[in-house]
Amino acid sequence: MNHSETGQFSQVNNPLPAAKPVTFAGTQRDFTTTLNKRVNEYFRENKINRHGDGEMVLKTFFMFTLYCLPYALVVSGVLTSPLWALASIVVMGLGLAGIGLSVMHDANHGAYSNKGWVNTLMGYSLNLVGANAFNWKMQHNVLHHTYTNVHEEDEDISPRGVLRLTPHSSWKHMHRYQFIYAWFLYGLMTIVWLFFKDFVRIVRYGRDGLAKKHHANIVREWFILIVSKLVYISYIFVIPMVATSFLWWQVLLGIILMHYIAGFILAIIFQPAHVVEGTEFPLPNDDNMLENNWAVHQLHTTTNFGNSSRWFSWYVGGLNFQIEHHLFPNICHVHYRKISNIVQQTAAEYGLPYKSTRTFMQALAGHARLLRELGKRPVLAPVHA
Repeated sequence: MNHSETGQFSQVNNPLPAAKPVTFAGTQRDFTTTLNKRVNEYFRENKINRHGDGEMVLKTFFMFTLYCLPYALVVSGVLTSPLWALASIVVMGLGLAGIGLSVMHDANHGAYSNKGWVNTLMGYSLNLVGANAFNWKMQHNVLHHTYTNVHEEDEDISPRGVLRLTPHSSWKHMHRYQFIYAWFLYGLMTIVWLFFKDFVRIVRYGRDGLAKKHHANIVREWFILIVSKLVYISYIFVIPMVATSFLWWQVLLGIILMHYIAGFILAIIFQPAHVVEGTEFPLPNDDNMLENNWAVHQLHTTTNFGNSSRWFSWYVGGLNFQIEHHLFPNICHVHYRKISNIVQQTAAEYGLPYKSTRTFMQALAGHARLLRELGKRPVLAPVHA
């Protein structure tokens, strides 16, 4: 059976070839066995499919409507006023973020449906909105979910020049102010994906052997990337420029604003889950082994937030239940609220942490404080001009 059928933790060890790959300790196996058993029993006893349900179908329709309907109204000439066009851009930005949080995320984890072709199709919704599903799976599913918050393994906290997201990264003078300017940079996330990061990543994953290790045809992935980028630019820029009275620079500004809204939403949802006060940034020992097993490692490096708000959980695709997502990424997010009690109780029985912040705003405040702390010059830190 595969992981999605048994509820086993989704883990990919050693994605990159290395002389001494990072491994996890073989300790605390009783916790992982007990938790898996209890979660499996929940689905079996309640006769519930661990994949998506009618709620997922409704949510998919809603998010795509948010994104596609305003576009259709503007391009068809129904909305010609600049004010209405601006409102349409804002709604499209909300829809774009919603597709990323609530549709493609589950699909690319194999959690949207028990049918592989449905997951593949819905996963490509990421390509439809300008990014690339293959790169996302490598960066997110393989590297981030396996080596959460591990320096030089988890690309989500890798050195980014202007941002220092782990105490193990080099410090620069500009980092003193990252708790201020980081919020402005977060909105650029999807814009960077669209024009830069997707190309850099596919080159790196092909060169480093990650694509080959996961049986990906890098030539095929290059073809899909280029074609999907061209299709995206055609419908998001060329068609509105030709079909409407808006000038090219107005269309371009609209696209940038839409992506800025979506990028900011995505960033402030993902960042407080791992880069927040209370989470840990473990380093492997001299044998390149981390001190905990994989599942316990996730408990130490992940934080939930705002779990009491159902509408918030609905929009963000259950990603405020980040602990449950990291332990069971192949289970659809519509089930996270139910299994969270099982995870929390089991962690408590074994004396393990279950980190949670009561509200989303408190989580953002905790993220801001950690940004400020990481921006302080460490003792004897190497300074880069």
